[in-house]
Amino acid sequence: MNRRKFLSVTAIASVLPSVYTMGSNHNLTSSLNGKKSTGKITFGVIANIENPEVDIKQVREFGFDHFQASVKEFTPEMAQKIVAACKKYAVSPVALICMGPGPYEWNPVDGPATIGLVPRKYRTERIQHLKDGIDFCKASGFSAVLAHFGFIPENPKDELYLEFIELMKGVAEYALKAGIDIYFETGQETPVTLLRTIKDIGTSNLFINLDVGNLLLYGTANPLDGLRILEKYVKSLHAKDGDYPTDPHQLGKEYPIPEGKVDFPGIVSRLKNNNFSGCIVIENELSTNSKAYLQKTKIYLESLIDQV
Repeated sequence: MNRRKFLSVTAIASVLPSVYTMGSNHNLTSSLNGKKSTGKITFGVIANIENPEVDIKQVREFGFDHFQASVKEFTPEMAQKIVAACKKYAVSPVALICMGPGPYEWNPVDGPATIGLVPRKYRTERIQHLKDGIDFCKASGFSAVLAHFGFIPENPKDELYLEFIELMKGVAEYALKAGIDIYFETGQETPVTLLRTIKDIGTSNLFINLDVGNLLLYGTANPLDGLRILEKYVKSLHAKDGDYPTDPHQLGKEYPIPEGKVDFPGIVSRLKNNNFSGCIVIENELSTNSKAYLQKTKIYLESLIDQV
């Protein structure tokens, strides 16, 4: 997937030496030791799990209590290893990132024909992959599967929309029987369309991973307005920043937090005012400065929580 670069915990490991040499910084030290009061809001990171013992250990060493993850293989052995590593290092899996197979083009021109279950091609394989992921969640301790499900049509009478609703009902009911939630990742559709989609599918296990940066990058909404529309269903949030597209054939530009257009003080204030008790997951799709970025972003967001 060219556009979506999931943060590998091996990258997290590379920042550890510089973090622990800054022990004189009280805010940083208390944050990494988990002693900083942030109310009910927790923090997580995105991990690419190939070796659970190594990768989940590094999540803990970096100071995170939670993680979302893409996982190399959905096998019973991998599930057992994840359960054991989570228990050993006292971290909790939040959602399993479950997309594919087949190509995903992260742009507004080719994306509608390649991403998720909206395009007809690859539907059969992708539905099976989602069901395999749901089974894996149940075995490995994840409470939800998370995915970009496609550019959901604005027109509720569009054939692709109607087909998508019926397909998702089957997947959602399968997940419901397994006790697993489904998280829609935001970005490719407007918040109103996503709200309509969730209501039209109609099962009780449908929620949202609000990627505030994606709403800007795809040009679908102001993130704070998007939160107002969707907040009833928001269970987790991707902390990412960016700007609206200037070229209608490309996504907008991503920026380090808080250098983009996302109103993070407003987002955090609204989350707290609504007693949000989910997880803010730091997502870094930038190709540079990850070492300093991950340190600074967690502290910045914690400071906003303490100020509200």
